[in-house]
Amino acid sequence: MIATSARLLRLVSLLSSRPAWSNAELARHLDVTERTVRRDVDRLRELGYGVESVPGPGGGYRFGAGNRMPPLNLDDDEVFAVAMALREAAQGAALGADPAALSALLKLRQILPARMARRLESLDATVEHTPRCESPRASADVLFLLASVCRASERATLTYRDMHGTTTVRCVDPHRLVHTGVHWYFVARDVERSAWRTFRADRVVDVKPTGEKVDLRDAPDAAQLVSDTITRTGYPFFARVRLALSFDDARRLVAPIVATHESDGPDQTIITIGGSDPDQLAGYLLSLRTPLEVLSPDSVREALLTRLNTLYHANDAPRPEPEDPR
Repeated sequence: MIATSARLLRLVSLLSSRPAWSNAELARHLDVTERTVRRDVDRLRELGYGVESVPGPGGGYRFGAGNRMPPLNLDDDEVFAVAMALREAAQGAALGADPAALSALLKLRQILPARMARRLESLDATVEHTPRCESPRASADVLFLLASVCRASERATLTYRDMHGTTTVRCVDPHRLVHTGVHWYFVARDVERSAWRTFRADRVVDVKPTGEKVDLRDAPDAAQLVSDTITRTGYPFFARVRLALSFDDARRLVAPIVATHESDGPDQTIITIGGSDPDQLAGYLLSLRTPLEVLSPDSVREALLTRLNTLYHANDAPRPEPEDPR
């Protein structure tokens, strides 16, 4: 009985994770026969889950609209409060690099009654926020659409505006969303170029699913791809800096998503890090509060010395003149 209950919960989770499953796929994921899957689906229907049959070779199943999860024991105001909290957490990156808020928001919005969805849309149209950071932020709606096509493994048409303001339309196979602590990045395969790409979510103009399923067997490590892209091409300016830290300590201080690291002995690490200009990069290096040496370029080293001299002279209080002994 316990095994059956656990299997039913697993079946609910699978049906909630994408638009449709074949009977054979469910049987393989649950490690049971297709006949057992059919019996389990009947049990879910008896419990009130809206599981629909999908026609086609072998048959399949999906959750009907508004029936992806069991009813919540919350009234309308409580559901609205939860949805708003998750929306703000996902949009404002309150949970740091953990995309749990966005994932939960995605699941909740799939089961919201139409009247609740309209309340959220009305709020979006009337509420504004004071700036939380200088960097552009992706809208919750864009993140929701990107997360949806990733979860569904569904090819999409992406309208994207790059850092120069040029707008292009790409056919992409979605893979993952990655948060760096500052920006959300969308990792997908550019179908025309047959290459994996990263897209800043705040520069995504529109996302339109095509309905075509894709199999991403060659998918890369999304977080590593974003890290490599940022550290190699994400900034107009780069510097090499030696930190008086071990390799592991240097990675804890300067995350791999920010810089690349190479060991330079047991107690030193060289990082390659990007920035918008030498002065901005010098300011970041000072904020690390650790001994370091700028190896290149000279402009960053000079900007660092200029900042240090400015701080020194601003805080070098004049010494009091000695009193006249007479």
